[in-house]
Amino acid sequence: MSSNINKVRQYWDKVPCNLNHSNKDIGTKEYFDEVEQKKLFVEPHINSFSNFPFWKDKTVLEIGCGLGTMGINFVRNGAIYTGVELSEKSCDLAKRNFEINNYSGEFYIGNAEELSKFVPITNFDLIYSFGVIQHTPNPEILISEINKYMNNDSILKIMLYASNSWKNIMIQSGLDQPEAQYGCPIANTYTVDDVIDLLSEYKIISIDQDHIFPYQISQYKNGQYKKEPWFDSMPTQIFKALEKQMGWHLLVNARLKS
Repeated sequence: MSSNINKVRQYWDKVPCNLNHSNKDIGTKEYFDEVEQKKLFVEPHINSFSNFPFWKDKTVLEIGCGLGTMGINFVRNGAIYTGVELSEKSCDLAKRNFEINNYSGEFYIGNAEELSKFVPITNFDLIYSFGVIQHTPNPEILISEINKYMNNDSILKIMLYASNSWKNIMIQSGLDQPEAQYGCPIANTYTVDDVIDLLSEYKIISIDQDHIFPYQISQYKNGQYKKEPWFDSMPTQIFKALEKQMGWHLLVNARLKS
């Protein structure tokens, strides 16, 4: 297990998620602002799923904080925030993001499969993990660790990759890859039944599907949002319907069973 988690750590240390979403100087306010703008523009479902304003004055634990993009949105809306990150490089950038924006939060570096070894156990109102759990070697162990930080009023919000999705069809056909950079060591995908099995100790509130990336990669890297011709010619209503059936993101809301 340790060798697998080390490969995952090395991968995200090499190029933290969304690191290249801006050409501005890394670590500047302009850089973090552009990363956030780009992230929320291409993944607009994040705002409705996360419901950042709802968590004002509530405690939030994020598993896999990355560059702090979601964390900034939680604290901007008044949440009391704690972030956990496997990648030291990512966590350092998240801390810088908070510092340069004059926000406060607690940060811990470590393997979330061993969460209770380095994060003091207390109940959080929200446990949040967007696109992270599918990259860990033992997601069921991570979930059992998360349980220690929840009570019957706590909410779990996670995003997992969907097996039954446009993106996964492209990956299986050799026409795409799970992450922007090549060589991601672990990127599990899930059916709805898989999610129910993973969260066997939880009452599932909702599982929704969303997000197909429609833009030409070469243009997108240069800051231009030009759609692939097959998506460009598709009416918006049809594209939205396709996202709800074949989106890459499974958006899960759950709470512990009483």
